Amino acid sequence: MKETVHTDAAPAAVGAYSQATTNGDLVFTAGQIPLTPDGDLLDDASIAEQTEQALDNLVAVLDEAGADPADVLKTTVFLADIDDFDEMNETYAGYFEESPPARSAVQAGALPKGVGVEIEAVAVAE
Repeated sequence: MKETVHTDAAPAAVGAYSQATTNGDLVFTAGQIPLTPDGDLLDDASIAEQTEQALDNLVAVLDEAGADPADVLKTTVFLADIDDFDEMNETYAGYFEESPPARSAVQAGALPKGVGVEIEAVAVAE
């Protein structure tokens, strides 16, 4: 049975979607952007800072669903500019130090609110 996940520790959904959904076995997160839970958009920050905020949001959503970064099976990273890959990757690596998940990283035509990075994940729920 599908359940929706919501936490105030990550930005609220800004459209017709949930922060995440789970069936009790798997967690599917929405893409997380560099928007703070208080609504501050970090679109002018460095890609490292944007990646950190997006991943902090992702971790908060996973936590609410009963998962953590070690439970992540797959991520997808969307970049506004693929030339930002190295900077994103350096920050990203700090969140998945042991047994990193499978990952795709792609350049997107445009990302919500003009940000430089968006990250989504699939994880195992407890």
